[in-house]
Amino acid sequence: MAKKILVTLPLSEDQKAFLESRPEGGVPCTFIYIPDNEVTREDLRDVQAVIGCIPPALFASAPQVEWVQLHSAGYENYAKPGVLPENCILTNASGAYGLAVSEHMLAMTFDLLRHFGVYHRNQAAHVWKEAGYYHSVEGSVVTVLGLGDIGGAYARKMKAMGAYVIGVRKHEKEKPEWLDEQVTSDRLNEVLPRTDILGMVVPGGPETHHILNAERLSMMKEDSMIINVGRGNAIDAEALKKLLAGGKFYGVALDVTDPEPLPADDPLWDMERVLITPHAAGRFWLPETVVRILKIAAENLYVYTHGGEMRNVVN
Repeated sequence: MAKKILVTLPLSEDQKAFLESRPEGGVPCTFIYIPDNEVTREDLRDVQAVIGCIPPALFASAPQVEWVQLHSAGYENYAKPGVLPENCILTNASGAYGLAVSEHMLAMTFDLLRHFGVYHRNQAAHVWKEAGYYHSVEGSVVTVLGLGDIGGAYARKMKAMGAYVIGVRKHEKEKPEWLDEQVTSDRLNEVLPRTDILGMVVPGGPETHHILNAERLSMMKEDSMIINVGRGNAIDAEALKKLLAGGKFYGVALDVTDPEPLPADDPLWDMERVLITPHAAGRFWLPETVVRILKIAAENLYVYTHGGEMRNVVN
């Protein structure tokens, strides 16, 4: 019996044809394409697999779903008990966002280092004025908290520009050559006081909630920088605002906030030395990201229809 696949990715006709060719020789499939924000409970009524991210609550009325391939690396909202049908396989898109998000982090780094926020405001006001001294990546100590696809890509870029790079990861692994040092997250307090630039790419969950709390924020250098593209609640926002108001930090760049979206009256919007982007580092804004997600989804679709072991299975 044919499997019905719901796809929410923004694919071209050629990309759809590539995806639809993967079940050839295996279990036959039919495909429907609906944008993720338009999917209804009725659309899921006889669907066996979903490729994309839809509101988790919709799965409550779809007990027949066997496999969900997320277009995101994050999966917390889908992995909670009772969200997906029992025995449903959940896979994510880890490995698709390293290029887009690491380059966003790089852009944020230089925006803060060279005071581009000040210069943009001065340009709008037609003011010819220098913003003052600045730091360099070369020779700086860069700590990357979270060494997955994205964190690793950022670490490699910073190392290539002459930084001394420290990687912080949850579990002990062999140190890659593009790191100068590697420590586990239980030793984060040892490296934060040495850090000039902290790049944060941690996933959500109890272990990372306020991992950068008031105590750890206080132990960082007065003129250090923070770049956060992982989860907004990884930083204690109230403690951060208090320290910023007191003059601490050379700059803070946030692609994620707590709460999110950031309320219009939140003080962070108007604070000096703060750069905010609206969770825009990833998603589909870089066309190559869609290509990478499609490759992961197509590989797993082949396994789904032919048998074997899927990639990026969330346990």
